[in-house]
Amino acid sequence: MRRVSVRLAAEGGLLAVAVLSGGCGPLPRAGTPAAAPQLGPTLPRLFDASSVYRSMGALVGGGGLPFIASVRYLAGPSPESTLALFSVSLTNQTLTFQRRGAEFVAEYRVEASFRTDSTSRSAVRQIGSDEQVRVRSFQETVRSDESVIFQQFVMVPPGAYYVMAMVRDRNGPAFARAERADTAPRFAKPATAKPIAVYTAEGRSRRGDFPQLVANPRATLPYGPDSMRFYVERYGAPPTTLLARVVDAANHELWRDSVRLRGDTGVASATVVVVPSSLPVGQAELQILVPGVMGDTARTRFLVSFSSHWVITNFDEMMSLLRYFDRQDWVDSLRRSPPDRRPDVWREFWKATDPVPLTPENEAVDDYFRRVQQANIRFPDEGQPGWLTERGEVFITLGEPDEMTDLSSGIDRNGTRLLRWTYAAPRLVVYFQDQTGFNQYRLTPGSRADYQRVLARVRQAAK
Repeated sequence: MRRVSVRLAAEGGLLAVAVLSGGCGPLPRAGTPAAAPQLGPTLPRLFDASSVYRSMGALVGGGGLPFIASVRYLAGPSPESTLALFSVSLTNQTLTFQRRGAEFVAEYRVEASFRTDSTSRSAVRQIGSDEQVRVRSFQETVRSDESVIFQQFVMVPPGAYYVMAMVRDRNGPAFARAERADTAPRFAKPATAKPIAVYTAEGRSRRGDFPQLVANPRATLPYGPDSMRFYVERYGAPPTTLLARVVDAANHELWRDSVRLRGDTGVASATVVVVPSSLPVGQAELQILVPGVMGDTARTRFLVSFSSHWVITNFDEMMSLLRYFDRQDWVDSLRRSPPDRRPDVWREFWKATDPVPLTPENEAVDDYFRRVQQANIRFPDEGQPGWLTERGEVFITLGEPDEMTDLSSGIDRNGTRLLRWTYAAPRLVVYFQDQTGFNQYRLTPGSRADYQRVLARVRQAAK
């Protein structure tokens, strides 16, 4: 077995890869929210990414330590052995960091097992590894993008398995697990392995070796970046040129290219680079075909989203979600852009609104969607999604109040309840009134005017 630990540095996006003898390890790169609220009609997937990733065949851990894991298969040294690549994607913010000298250190354990059925007590193969994440700044500890990747190769006999994955925080009580049925294929004749989403890849010369690659367990392509990579291997046939095509759910072709395999009859490989500019957001399928060979098509699903860690796959949905975002000038530019210009405008939007260009994430967008998520959880009691309520609007645009006071102590004679929110900076006090007795809080007219005046100042300062 072989372990790889990788970290995507926040400064400049540099990728550092360390190969560790004995097994496959963590890749600090950068996430997803930890909780799934009650979703409103316009929030079908944003905070319920688990259902999307499960539909793509991933193992999804929930609870206090959410993760996305994948298992992909390549040929082993013989037809009776299959090389499984197990990989896990985590975010720094889900782990417990402790200060140790000049560093912040998180420790976690990853386990995976391959069993013949869900009730089997003994595993055909089992792996376990204790890992560390070391960062130099507190800001790194709260990264919400994909920040840690653990991966390990393990050899298994071909066959059907029940795969279990578990991640445990060694500095705290949080843990999560996921299970699913899977099949390790037998590569006994000319065949193409399913493409594997990767960040980097270098092929191998023999089936007994391990390829040098860093997996992309989420298989998610953020809308607008340059490309997404897939590693492909073919066995039992001389190297040739393959056809790579991307199709949507209706099998409509969205993109195609040719890729030349390198190697020999034993194993030949290539990296397919998919350019997203011609792809719409949503789920898609990469197909690898051998020209002139019927029935030999390798397939894998991936996701094109407006963000790598917020699952937003519909343009109108994105425009609705951004209704409270500070930079409405850029939101209007996105709204007016024709479909063929949207990837470029989205890149411009991302760059213009990113307060810390040296980090791979856009902190302003991340903070905004976190507030949308929190508003949807905290204010769902007004007959509509919490983020669309007036309390949600104020919370999302101005953040957490310095003081929240219930002035009614119940319901008065007129059936009216009154809440007061106080913001020290900017100086603002607003009142929410419920005249129905059904938790339908509305800003009082005077508070609405004060709020809009302060909001205009805040947005002007953000430009």
